[in-house]
Amino acid sequence: MEQQRSSIHGQWSGRLAFILAATGSAVGLGNIWKFPYITGENGGGAFVLVYLLCIALVGLPIMMAEVMLGRRGRQSPINTMMSLAKEEGAHRFWKALGWMGVLAGFLILSYYSVIAGWALSYVSLSLEGAFVSASAEDIGVLFSNLIADPQRLILWHSLFMLMTMVVVARGVRGGLEVAVRYLMPGLGLLLLVMLGYAISSGYFMQGLAFLFDADFSKINSTSILVAMGHAFFTLSLGMGAIMVYGSYLPKGISIAKTSVLVALADTLVALLAGLVIFPLVFANGLEPGAGPGLIFQTLPIAFGQMSGGLFFGSLFFVLLVFAAWSSAISLIEPAVAYLVENRSMKRLTAALICGVATWLVGLATVFSFNIWSDVTLFDKTIFDLLDFVTSNIMLPLGGLMIAIFAVWVMKKESSRQELGLGSVGFSLWYWVTRFVTPVAVLIVFLTSIGLF
Repeated sequence: MEQQRSSIHGQWSGRLAFILAATGSAVGLGNIWKFPYITGENGGGAFVLVYLLCIALVGLPIMMAEVMLGRRGRQSPINTMMSLAKEEGAHRFWKALGWMGVLAGFLILSYYSVIAGWALSYVSLSLEGAFVSASAEDIGVLFSNLIADPQRLILWHSLFMLMTMVVVARGVRGGLEVAVRYLMPGLGLLLLVMLGYAISSGYFMQGLAFLFDADFSKINSTSILVAMGHAFFTLSLGMGAIMVYGSYLPKGISIAKTSVLVALADTLVALLAGLVIFPLVFANGLEPGAGPGLIFQTLPIAFGQMSGGLFFGSLFFVLLVFAAWSSAISLIEPAVAYLVENRSMKRLTAALICGVATWLVGLATVFSFNIWSDVTLFDKTIFDLLDFVTSNIMLPLGGLMIAIFAVWVMKKESSRQELGLGSVGFSLWYWVTRFVTPVAVLIVFLTSIGLF
């Protein structure tokens, strides 16, 4: 029967391995700067409460649905959706959901690798002492010189892609699981060391207040949309990663409990990052609302001025690399799994093909910062266009289709059987995923493309 399917790629050794892997997929560069920043700008503690509600109504239901589909299908997202559509008597069209997830992960990694390469470069620069006593102008020139140099960007992009493919080529147990067993505790330890330094900075309470003082006057329709959008994007939903990780999840492990733990771990990492970053920003009289520039242009100034800055600056950028690395391996895994299943390739060969293809597409992002900076489509550079299409169109559509398939197409008994929830828990999940979640994701989608 369908329930006896097993993945040809192997399985996680247990619940902890899945939690670490899924959290690693969810925790990325965006967690380190975006969540703390939007929290501080949208009411602090009040925004955190709204965000957690959005996680419960948007993020968690889709995550449970995506893990459920993955575990039931036990294959790459493309083959999983083909099998499940056939099993449920649905149209073959649903295979497109798998294809869109695989393509989204591939495209995201192509430019994500370039940005992660910046973090690798900054580890090197920090160790060399490039930030010591540097002014804002010095750091600005340093960053401008980095992105204006295609050869340097290609070097770091290549190194990061190599790191990613080495892990993926080694398989589920020998590669993915081993990596996250070191990367995630390592990331947590680095955060705690940095937190200890932030506490000693003399500005920890100011950072704490920026993040957690509940200012409900700042909660409006815009901040709710921001919370809803981030709740969806932060859990790596709609890109095939969670579905393929779910396909490696052993039977008997609660999908609901593990999904809740992943969501909590993801939020905890984001808040800890804020407690690390903002005391350092305030201690150096810098602007907390610097957005993406906070990491690569504002924080290096702080590290350059403070005692022990060379050590802690290097540590911070190593932390960033860890966060990016754990996400990257999940982005390419769906494509590798598909080639192994459908082309009878060895995993090493599939990883090499996917890695080289991603690296080649990533060159377009590299050049969009320098020699192709004047090449635009719809008034966007290649990098901006890739980011917009994947984040604002492909991922929300993927999440919406996952929710629809799980509760409108899939037989109720099939999902009840796979989730293993009690009657009350299942009814709650089913109702929220059937009526609340799709509307919320649709609003996020229409807002992100400027139609709402």
